[in-house]
Amino acid sequence: MTKLSTQNPKFVLRIAGPEDAALIVSFMKKLGDFQKMADKIIATPERIERLLASKQGEAVFGIYEGETVSFAYFHQKSSAFTGRSGLYIDGFFIDDSMRGKGLGNIMMQFLSKHAIDRGCEMLEWGCLDWNTPAIEFYQKLGAYCVDSMHIYRLSPENLAENASLFKAT
Repeated sequence: MTKLSTQNPKFVLRIAGPEDAALIVSFMKKLGDFQKMADKIIATPERIERLLASKQGEAVFGIYEGETVSFAYFHQKSSAFTGRSGLYIDGFFIDDSMRGKGLGNIMMQFLSKHAIDRGCEMLEWGCLDWNTPAIEFYQKLGAYCVDSMHIYRLSPENLAENASLFKAT
């Protein structure tokens, strides 16, 4: 269990392992509630454990005075548009009672350093357009919005259906 000290002596970061899958799901449910999308969080501890064990996903927790109060779930990505690699933050949440203490800054600084240490040239994430406090926070970091793109996704059923139509010759 890797713990990292931060510039705030009350706040440490801990790298998640597969055994933390249930805690990640609990934070994703908090995020889903906050985003008014609780029904969209269908991850299970078993699925998250598989992603962490196979290194397809990673997470870091923020611990303030011994209590886990924040997390970020992320994975490696690359872009054919830019020819760059990066990390994509798929889940980022800080408990309401802990906002405004600079913990989000520390977590984003860690994620930025983690990306650079891996040779990445970008850090990317999504944000709902109504979440003004988060947008302002990200803009203060120097982030910009790629607002001309919509993200589409195939469900497992549609993915299988499309895959079954492919015929190699």
